[in-house]
Amino acid sequence: MTASDARPLSHRDWLLSERPASRSQARLGRAYVAWRRFSANRLAFLGLLIIIALLVVAALAGVLAPYSPTFGDLKGSRLLAPSAEHWFGTDDLGRDILSRILYGSRWTLYVVILVAVIAAPIGLLVGTVAGYAGGWTDAILMRITDVFLAFPKLVLALALVAALGPGIENAVLAIAITSWPPYARIARAETLTVRNSDYIKAVQLMGASPFRIVLRHIMPLCISSLIIRVTLDMAGIILIAAGLGFLGLGAQPPLPEWGTMIASGRRFVLDQWWVAGAPGFAILIVSLGFNLLGDGLRDALDPRSGDQ
Repeated sequence: MTASDARPLSHRDWLLSERPASRSQARLGRAYVAWRRFSANRLAFLGLLIIIALLVVAALAGVLAPYSPTFGDLKGSRLLAPSAEHWFGTDDLGRDILSRILYGSRWTLYVVILVAVIAAPIGLLVGTVAGYAGGWTDAILMRITDVFLAFPKLVLALALVAALGPGIENAVLAIAITSWPPYARIARAETLTVRNSDYIKAVQLMGASPFRIVLRHIMPLCISSLIIRVTLDMAGIILIAAGLGFLGLGAQPPLPEWGTMIASGRRFVLDQWWVAGAPGFAILIVSLGFNLLGDGLRDALDPRSGDQ
């Protein structure tokens, strides 16, 4: 053995080893390769920074906000233009718009996280069961999926919220109900790809039940594609939530939700543009961040991509 052979492996060489000694090493190696691909994409990294900033702002809104988001000086601070005292100006009730935007980031995260937590598992379960079972099960589940896909998301969400009643919780439920069908389609396509593979047949020969095969061996294979689609859908979820708030069917005043803020500022859009412009710009930035992040994750998690 030469001196060079005895030299210990660096962390990078250990992660990129072609013969990992354990499952943990293999997982860490795949994660490292994915991170290299992701970090090489500057726009995707910018999207990650925007989302991190959103998380920090939402967590520290109580510290960062200079004023109360719900109470204002109606007598002396109504519709003030952006200034050193009020960076984004004030609204028609004398409330500081910057403070309301900072607190509104919490409601934005509340909506997107709850929708993802509700819709993604439903779509994953429906898609994997349909793809693995096939036959009448597949036909019935996919026809139900087609019914939901036949309606535009916003129109169906409007109908559901109108039936359930206005409110942020009902808006989240309505958006989640309209968001799961694309995830089911993706999960079904992934399941059909691996259903007849040697890997799944070996598990079947070992006596694994269909439930165990779907839960332990097929669902994990669909996770990466599902994460990418969920991230890309975040911008659409934010826009639908803002649209429901704009129409008065989402968050109700005085909650500082961005769509509701735009709705209250539309009367002043010609003269006091900042009332509706500031929350609209916040929606634009956050939606852009999620889109850039989703594009980067799609490239990084694609197993067909070569190492950068």
